[in-house]
Amino acid sequence: MKVVLFCGGYGTRMRTGAPGDVPKPMQLVGPRPLLWHVMRYYAHFGHKEFVLCLGYGAEHIKSFFLTYEETASNDFVLRGGDIVLLGNDISDWTVSFVHTGIESSIGERLRRVRDHLDGDEMFLANYADVLTDAPLPEIIDRFARSDAGGSLMAVPPPGTFHCVGITPDGLVDQITAVTEMPLWVNGGYFVLRQEVFDHIPENGDLLVDGCRELAKRGRLLAYPYRGYWRPTDTVNQRLELDRAYSRGDRPWALWERTA
Repeated sequence: MKVVLFCGGYGTRMRTGAPGDVPKPMQLVGPRPLLWHVMRYYAHFGHKEFVLCLGYGAEHIKSFFLTYEETASNDFVLRGGDIVLLGNDISDWTVSFVHTGIESSIGERLRRVRDHLDGDEMFLANYADVLTDAPLPEIIDRFARSDAGGSLMAVPPPGTFHCVGITPDGLVDQITAVTEMPLWVNGGYFVLRQEVFDHIPENGDLLVDGCRELAKRGRLLAYPYRGYWRPTDTVNQRLELDRAYSRGDRPWALWERTA
C-alpha cells in the first residue's frame, strides 16, 4: 500500500525563527531525521511506496534523500577505498516528492497528491513527526475487513496534567491523570479509502472535514492504542526522543528487533 506523509507544515513550535530553519520532519532523532523514522516504520511492514506532501522546507527533504548516506545507519566494510555495505535502508523504496503548497491544509495536501495514488482502493496516510510501535498489520487488516471509508489511531491525550473532580460544595473528590481518563485523541496512522476525497472540499481539512463527515455517516473506524506513541510538536519532545535513542530506548524502531 502507498503511504502519504504530510511533511510540508511550518512546525512553528519547533523552529527558532532563523532563516533556513530545518523543517520539523528533518529534525534529528539519533543520526536520522524524524521523517526517516516514520518511513522506516512503514517499510518494516513492507509498505515502501511513499508520497511526500512537501511545502515549507521542501529543499531540505529533497537534499536529504538526494545525498543519502547509507553508512550513517548501516555497518560497512572499507576495502581498498571501496565501501561494501552490510545493510541498507532505502535502496528498495519508491519516493514521490510532490510540492503541495506552502500554506495548504492537510486535506488540501492530500487532495493534491490523489493522482499519485494510482486509484488504489486503500492507502495509508500519516503525519511525519509521530512515532509508535503499534501493530500496523492488525490496524490494516481490521480496516480491510470493514466497509468503512477511513480509520485513525486513537490514543490517550499526552501530558502530565491531572484532572480534578469538584463537588458542588467546592471539595475535590477525585484526582486522575489525564492519561487515565476515558479520553482519546487523534493519533494519526490513517488507513483510508478513496471515499475520503468525496468529503474534503478545496482547502479543507482531513480530520475536521473528511474524517468528521465519515464519522457522521458511521463510516470511520478508530483503533484505540495505549502502547508507545510519541508526538514531536515541540523542541523538548524532540530532545526527549533523541536522548531516548542515545540510551537505546527506542520502542518505535521495530526494524532493529529483527536486524
